[in-house]
Amino acid sequence: MSSRSIHIANSITSAILSGRLKPGTKLGERELSEIFLVSRAVVRQALIRICEGGLVVIERNRGAFVAKPSLQECIEIYDTLTLLEQGVAQLLSRRFGMVEGLNDLRQHIEYQKKAVRENNNDYADQLGREFHSKFVRLCRNKVMQDVHEQIARRVTTLGSLCCSVFDYSHLMEEHAKIVDLLEKNQVEELMILIDTHYRNVLRGYIMDETVYPDLPLEEALSNFVNHEVHKHENIERDALSTSSNGRIN
Repeated sequence: MSSRSIHIANSITSAILSGRLKPGTKLGERELSEIFLVSRAVVRQALIRICEGGLVVIERNRGAFVAKPSLQECIEIYDTLTLLEQGVAQLLSRRFGMVEGLNDLRQHIEYQKKAVRENNNDYADQLGREFHSKFVRLCRNKVMQDVHEQIARRVTTLGSLCCSVFDYSHLMEEHAKIVDLLEKNQVEELMILIDTHYRNVLRGYIMDETVYPDLPLEEALSNFVNHEVHKHENIERDALSTSSNGRIN
């Protein structure tokens, strides 16, 4: 992939993650080629690259669009996480409370509390997701870890595409209760709490499209288009002139 395609992919990704490109926005190849001053083939390469990360979908005969998660997709993702982590709880219960790593989980919760006190919600959100990854790793089941990691990546993408308002203090309290119940080997209560916890997380997503800015494509990308593309164009044009005339015109 050319450096121009990578630059375009990074620019579009940044616009999506910053909320300037809302879910469902059409990413027309012709318009993007005019904005970035490149061929449609270069734009197509960039869109395919972003599509692999889940932020963009390419529909046959329709083109590329910023991915638009549905409420049903959100529910299915968190239902899957619930079932996976309940399975982890059952596996850990067979160790009769002798689970290593509980102190690490408690320390992780303290880091999240500090992030919340400092109003660093992005970091608190990241730490919240990492708590669940650490919880799953306690079972030492590589297959289960891999599946959980795959779903966790979809959660990260979901967070990039949907606005959300989470009660981090309450979610952290539930994290602490998860550790306490795990230590006491109260597996039934733990499984109920995991289900409750993810339902609370799910309620934090805002699926109302009016919360997103509705900007023209060129305006939405204006902050992310720099002079790199023009620099490449000038270098190529100068090189062509040099090879044709023996000097720079």
